[in-house]
Formats: sequence, structure tokens, C-alpha cells
Amino acid sequence: MITMQDSLGAVNIPTHAYYGINTRRALENFPITNYQLHPELIKSLAMVKKAAAFANERDLEAKAPGIFKHIVNACDSIINGSYHEHFVVDPIQGGAGTSLNMNANEVIANIALVEMGHEKHSHEIVHPNDHVNMSQSTNDVIPTAARICIRKLLDELLTTMAMMCTVFREKSDEFDEIVKMGRTHLQDAVPIRLGQEFDAYRRVIERDIARINNTGNYLFEINLGATAVGTALNANPRYIREVIEHLREISDIPNLRRCESLVDGTQNTDCFTEVSAALKICAVNMSKIANDLRLMASGPHCGLGEITLEKLQPGSSIMPEKVNPIIPELINQVAFQVIGNDLTVSLASEAGQFELNVMQPVLVYNLIQSVGMMNNAFRVFGERCVSRIRLTKRNIARIKENVDNSPIIATALAPYIGYERAGAIARIALSENTTALDICLTDDTLMKRLGGEETIRKILDPDSMTRMGERLEGEEDA
Repeated sequence: MITMQDSLGAVNIPTHAYYGINTRRALENFPITNYQLHPELIKSLAMVKKAAAFANERDLEAKAPGIFKHIVNACDSIINGSYHEHFVVDPIQGGAGTSLNMNANEVIANIALVEMGHEKHSHEIVHPNDHVNMSQSTNDVIPTAARICIRKLLDELLTTMAMMCTVFREKSDEFDEIVKMGRTHLQDAVPIRLGQEFDAYRRVIERDIARINNTGNYLFEINLGATAVGTALNANPRYIREVIEHLREISDIPNLRRCESLVDGTQNTDCFTEVSAALKICAVNMSKIANDLRLMASGPHCGLGEITLEKLQPGSSIMPEKVNPIIPELINQVAFQVIGNDLTVSLASEAGQFELNVMQPVLVYNLIQSVGMMNNAFRVFGERCVSRIRLTKRNIARIKENVDNSPIIATALAPYIGYERAGAIARIALSENTTALDICLTDDTLMKRLGGEETIRKILDPDSMTRMGERLEGEEDA
């Protein structure tokens, strides 16, 4: 152990640790979640510190010649995945993220010191605050790193969602000729094609992609250079001009731009709230899709039994051969978590006061969790569930039987014979266990009124009933 001293007293630091006294105090004060920081957040922090070092190069060399390149090398090591085990503070912490910022400052300083051939914690040579944190504050470093981290994670999520869209499109094409009974209120409705249902799933995901991407664009606006309250106190004007240029190159995010008002960018967290809301909407939509698949696959022998999900693992410790829809169930549960996270983000965003929102640690933690969970779950959903949905002979027979025997088919007669008469035919079909088509074909009055057998069969053709909207779309396109 190494004993370090500050104005609050002495603290023991493990000899192997690259963090220092501030981090150690945070470990004692915030033993909250026992979760590790997300690797992408650690990398994003190092990117911010590297950009700051480049923008501060002249001032750094004037203060302590030779340390600039070692600070940059230390940041590169972290960006490349090394030393992450020394970022040990809890994701949820008091202090608006100061503990996380100091954790980064201390680790970077000590990596630089060791590279220079000095003992760790030799702060008279490389100081966590004076050198690594030069021209910065927690209040601009943490929001900037969070924006970079979340934007990169969103890009991964959007890629996964595009894959899901492709899978749903393929299934829509594959199932386009399958006519089944639609359902409203969980009750029989008029016919629809299974492909149309899957196409609707694709379209809502496409809207979610656009919504998430659009809201995520606000994450490109960063307040780096604001320092404590947005007034840029202690930051060289040259640094403020140059630091974002360096950060664009280091992060490979060319769209990064400075907030029009650094005070606004430091006070407000609405960009995070908006992203969280878009994620929540997407999670709600995905949960609805998962519910549909669970219902269509229910049974499979005593339920709807319209589609077959791949058997992935045994579903019961007591019932042999029972298999459950585990991936749709997973999507439901992820959605519940994301919805809860959105509430946390909203409350945290609302709780800011004056020049800073000190609740950003919990806000950022929940956003990162939501994006990560959604990305992982959606990838599994696309690869292990949707892409493997199939129709067995039993499914096709069940779907056909439902369509053939549904009295709701009589709905198509209403424009020709009126709502009341069509309803009477549906009731007769239901009570006498026959079909609307059979009733019409055996009723001379209806045969004459409707124009004969060929016309009646066209009116009551289930596939034709599903294509009225498509014909209208074709006319509009023409």
C-alpha cells in the first residue's frame, strides 16, 4: 500500500493501482451498483483528454517540458483498451461526475509518469489537475465524453436495427401470399396477409431508426471549453478554438461542433432526454411486435398456432418437451427496463439547478444501459428469432381453416347488401357452422342481387380483400 495525503487527510492506495487519492475516496463514498464503467465511456474520456492535451500542447510544454507526448501516449493506451481495470469508480456517484473525471486524470498522469521512468503519484512532475486536466472542468469533460460515448453506441444500435429491418422485409416477402384472419381487440377481424403484418413491423422500425438518428444529432453539440459554468474561465482562447478540431479527428466524429452557447450546453441536458424518449418509443414498438409473435406462435397445438418459432431451449423443469418463446419474452423485459430508464433520465434531467445538472452520472448510466441492452437484444431478436420464423404444414392448415370458417368474411358483402343483411349472414354462418360463401351460393335472391356465383366468389375472396389498399396506392402513384 501507498499512503497519500490531501487536505482531508491520509488515504492508503494499493501499490498496483494507477488511480490515486481522489479515486480511492470515491470508492469509499460510492459503493452503489457494483457495476463497471462502460468501456466506450472510458475510451471517450481518454479521447477528450487527448484532444485537450493537443490543444494545450504549447502551455503544457511551457509548464513542464517533455510531458505532452507522454500524456498523449497514456490516452492512446486507454483508447486502445489498456488500463480500463483502473477506472474503478461507480457509475452512479455524487458530484456530477467529478470522481470519474479525477479517476481519468489520475490514471493518465500515472501512466505518463511510469512511461517517463518515474514513480507513480510523482505529481510534481505530472499532475492530474494542473497538466492532465488543464483548461478543463468536470462540467465540460463529462458531458462531452458522454455525448461521444452515447453517439457511438447509438450508431451500433442503428446498424443492428437496420439488420432487423432487412430480416422483417425478407419475412414479409416470404409470407406475402399467406392470407390469415386479422384481429382487433383480440377478436376476429377481416382478412390480412401475414406478409402485410411483417411489413408493418419493418416500417415502424424504420421510423424508430429515423427518430433515434434525428434526436441523436443533438449529441454532436458539445460544451468542451465551457469549464465550470460555461464562461470558459481558466481556458486559453486558443485552446477553445482548437480543442474541438482535435476531438473531431481523434473520435472520428466529424460532425462534432461547439454549442452556440456554452452556458446553455453546460446547464441543460435536454439532448439526453430526447434521445431517451426516442429509445423508449422504440422499445414500446418492439415490445408490441414481440407480443404479436408470442400470440401468433401460441400453443402451438392449443393456441393460435399460426407461426412457428425455432426451439432454442427447454421451457420447463417439469413439463417435458415444452418450449417457450424466450426471445420475444426477452424483448418485452428489455422494453420494461428501457421504459423505466427513460423515467430516470427524465427525473435526472429535471433535477438540474442553475449552471449545472449534477445528476448526470445516473442519467448517463441509464442511457448507456438502454442503448447497450437494446442493441444486444435486437441483434438476438433478429438473428435467433425473426429470421428463423417458419410456417409448418400445421400452421398453414390452421390459418386456412380460420379464414375459411370465419363469419367475419361477410363484412365484404356490406357495400352490396347493407350492414344489417351482411350481419345476418354472419350470424347464420356462425350458428349453422357454415360459411358466408355457402349461404350466398344457396340463396337465389342473393345470387341474383350480387350478380351470380363468379361475382360472389370475387367479393368473398379473402386474398382480394387484403389488396384494396394496395390498389388504391397504385392508383395514387399513377
